[in-house]
Amino acid sequence: MIKKFLAFSIILQLCTVFTRAQTMHTVGLKDYYKDYFPIGVAVSAQDLQNPDEAKLIVQQFNSITPENAMKMGPIHPEENRYNWKDADAIVAFAQANGLRVRGHNLCWHEQTPAWFFKDDKGNLVTKEVLLKRLKDHITTVVNRYKGKIYAWDVVNEAIDDDSTKFLRNSLWYQICGGDFIIKAFEYAHEADPNAVLFYNDYNTERPEKRDRVYKLLKLLIDAKVPINAVGIQAHWSIYEPSQADLIETIKKFSSLGLKVQVTELDMSIYPWEKNRRAMRPGESDAYTPELEQKQGAQYANVFKIFRDYEDVITGVTFWNIYDGKTWLDTYPVAGRKNYPLLFDQNMQPKKAYWKVVDFK
Repeated sequence: MIKKFLAFSIILQLCTVFTRAQTMHTVGLKDYYKDYFPIGVAVSAQDLQNPDEAKLIVQQFNSITPENAMKMGPIHPEENRYNWKDADAIVAFAQANGLRVRGHNLCWHEQTPAWFFKDDKGNLVTKEVLLKRLKDHITTVVNRYKGKIYAWDVVNEAIDDDSTKFLRNSLWYQICGGDFIIKAFEYAHEADPNAVLFYNDYNTERPEKRDRVYKLLKLLIDAKVPINAVGIQAHWSIYEPSQADLIETIKKFSSLGLKVQVTELDMSIYPWEKNRRAMRPGESDAYTPELEQKQGAQYANVFKIFRDYEDVITGVTFWNIYDGKTWLDTYPVAGRKNYPLLFDQNMQPKKAYWKVVDFK
């Protein structure tokens, strides 16, 4: 009897694996969540040239975000020169395959080319000059993709990492004060009044940063700045956020009348770190069964919350496609495998994938 039971159990497991394999050819994340919100992924133009990656994108997702191609440095490297090649390729791929596009991003303290802040003598420009350059940049980029990009991360990561401070002491802030944030939203809205405009940041689930992000959002809303939504970056781990912190963040931001998107989701198997470092002697990057289980459970927890708040969550975007190519392989510890996504290094669904889709 025991042997028969074991044999039946093995057959049942094999049938489940076979059924899931068959399902993967016809149904993707976007289909499981079609009654909730779009499911997106960050891509590069090079990803789209790989037939296997392109196939996986179209099969699983219905929204894409250019990971780097539309940031200031890559798209506007010199004052009188724009580099449209990669950004155009991503938008063309999206249009050919019926995918929505989130623009990322229009103003950030990183990947801003040095020429933005300097005059021809190498001195810092005035506030008026910098705001004029910002307006020219935003107007040109947003106008080029008007009607093709439905949402923009307008200002990215303007809150300081130091909990005792408010706005980040970037060159944008040093030259313009907080006005650069207001103006960025005004310029973007003027260029495309129909685009959904986001403020986007990380660690928003941590109470001290959540409160400072909320403060900024409320200041913008009270000043009648044309901001529509807030992006929760969601570079998370198997250790955080807690369900209570995530729920409180969604509730607090949406209480301002803003829609919420999860814009850069990945789930590290390591605790969050800000500063880059080398691997330590004896440090392992093995993806153990225990870590795999914890990662699956954390993914299941956060997606349960996303579904519970479907009335304010208008999209969830993964930051990269699969474990074989993820920014976390270079940050914060170069060369350390991280395994943060739903697809493994061979682009096959992990156990975490099934935790995300097996909810009905």
